[in-house]
Amino acid sequence: PDTLFGATFFVLAPEHPLVATLCDSDEVRDYVRHTQSRTAVEREQKEKDGVFTGRYAVNPVNGRKVPIWVADYVLMEYGTGAIMAVPAHDVRDRAFAERYDLPIEEVVSEDGVLVGSGEFTGLPADEGKRAITALLTERGVGEATIGYRLRDWLLSRQRYWGCPIPIVHCENCGVVPVPDADLPVVLPYIEDYLPKGRSPLAAAEDWVATTCPACGGPGSRETDTMDTFVDSSWYFLRYTDPLNEDAPFSKELADYWLPVNQYIGGVEHAVLHLLYARFFTKVMNELGLLGFREPFARLFNQGMIYRHGAKMSKSKGNVIDPLEFTDRYGADAVRTFTLFMGPADQDMEWQDNGFEGVARFLKKLWRLAHEQAERPAPAVVEPTELARKTHQTVAKVTDDIDRRFLFNTPIAAVMELANEIQRHPDDPAARFATETAVSLIQPYAPHIAEELWETLGNERLWEAPWPVADPALLASDTVEVVLQVNGKVRDRVQVPAQTSDDELVALARGSEKVRAHLNGGEPRKTIVVSGKLVNFVV
Repeated sequence: PDTLFGATFFVLAPEHPLVATLCDSDEVRDYVRHTQSRTAVEREQKEKDGVFTGRYAVNPVNGRKVPIWVADYVLMEYGTGAIMAVPAHDVRDRAFAERYDLPIEEVVSEDGVLVGSGEFTGLPADEGKRAITALLTERGVGEATIGYRLRDWLLSRQRYWGCPIPIVHCENCGVVPVPDADLPVVLPYIEDYLPKGRSPLAAAEDWVATTCPACGGPGSRETDTMDTFVDSSWYFLRYTDPLNEDAPFSKELADYWLPVNQYIGGVEHAVLHLLYARFFTKVMNELGLLGFREPFARLFNQGMIYRHGAKMSKSKGNVIDPLEFTDRYGADAVRTFTLFMGPADQDMEWQDNGFEGVARFLKKLWRLAHEQAERPAPAVVEPTELARKTHQTVAKVTDDIDRRFLFNTPIAAVMELANEIQRHPDDPAARFATETAVSLIQPYAPHIAEELWETLGNERLWEAPWPVADPALLASDTVEVVLQVNGKVRDRVQVPAQTSDDELVALARGSEKVRAHLNGGEPRKTIVVSGKLVNFVV
């Protein structure tokens, strides 16, 4: 209701029964016919197009005439198959309006206040919704209702490749379910399954003709099918009990294994598969078949990998062959590099030359492990700075993977730890630090990690407990402070963690590298971030 003043055109789905009533032109008929050959997904993803009917609707709040279009981005199974188009506040409507040069009028500002909305201008959007609805109710042209954004994606699909709906139609008995003993209903073999205005199964006349399970008279099978989303809405439950011949699954086993701890999938699953999986789970819970109501405890949507500026896909021919790189660098390097490219929830551009750095890091870890294997393992790990660094690394890697679901930053943290070990190979905690680095890299480079774990005198890393950080060693006695001039790093110094801001400024002034960029003058401004940074602005 709050955007009704911004409705500048009206759109009907091509299948809407009003289309033929409003306009019977050749152009509209051709458009409707072409639409029938496209799936709902294709219609939503293609470039927006449509055809003008030559007729107009009346906007009930301002009496303005708005043109009525037919466009296939509006679907009959979504809502009523007829929409008021508000291009200033809807991406699809905007694309359509821009293509056909239709008016785009903003009626809700960025701060949620109505603009260009007659007597309601200036009201907050929520208040404006109620006021506009009340006006329409008073005039007898509208009333408040709740719209559920659901689509009939699952049942009664006119496709060959879906699951047959186990129903027989009988002239005497009506709609009769197929008996359990006769399930499943198996699809017949059909050579030509292209759409021809009816379900492809209807062409299999020998299969369609059957006997009514109730009266034994002639009957015909249901020729619509269930979409594959029916199966993907519950198939994960079958995984818990795949050999069960008496039921889809047992409640005991499903409740033991589920709900899924972590679901990882593309964002395209959010509207269909994940939504309907929740519906199925809630219904089965209410029927007493499951002891839980939510199928997935946590969801993570991964990003897309691009190559040469385009999303990797077989149709584009830009999918890499991993064997090309595993033969050269090894599977561990390929796996580690892929996870090191960036945050897993973001899109990334593939770089063929990105393996070198990761391969060098794994070789460094290999050398460090073999060097430390020649040293005796200390009975007690002394709390040196390297030991503190090791525990800090454990804490960061564990938190990033488990809580924040980051995969690239843990690799960077282990790389930093390896550099510290390389700088301090004789530190009493060097062997402990090396074993920890090997343990932490195991999820990324499992083959190398197992080899090095054994080299260091241990067995079965995959059975060893995950490292646990000692809270007492997470706080360092010293910190590294960055010294800058005009925002550019000129020096770094290690100082006691409790060093005051005044002392940090004095240290910065005493740095030869900093003084060289002050040119003997006084900074106009001094910025201090306690324990982290001093920046002189000149």
